[in-house]
Formats: sequence, structure tokens, C-alpha cells
Amino acid sequence: MTTKTLKATVSGSAILPALFAVVLGLGIVTLAGHVQASALHDAAHDVRHATGFPCH
Repeated sequence: MTTKTLKATVSGSAILPALFAVVLGLGIVTLAGHVQASALHDAAHDVRHATGFPCH
């Protein structure tokens, strides 16, 4: 009887989605931290109207 051992390796293509998520998350946090609250609210409000979601 023989036993095969599988070695887990991380390829470059497996790291790419995680790296993209980190960069996107940091970008959102950075932008949200520097924008004024009224501008952020107005942008969210406009998106809600554009998607047809009732907001008031």
C-alpha cells in the first residue's frame, strides 16, 4: 500500500483575488474617511434612487 502526500501550495493566481479585496477595501476605507459626510450621504441617496430602491 502506498500513501501519497499532497502538498498545499499557493499559486500567484490564488493570491490575486485576496490582494484585490485588500486593495479595494483599503481604498473604500480611505475614501470614506476623507469625504465629507454630506457628500457620502448624497452619493448613497442618489444610488438608492438610481436602483429604484425607495429611501423615504
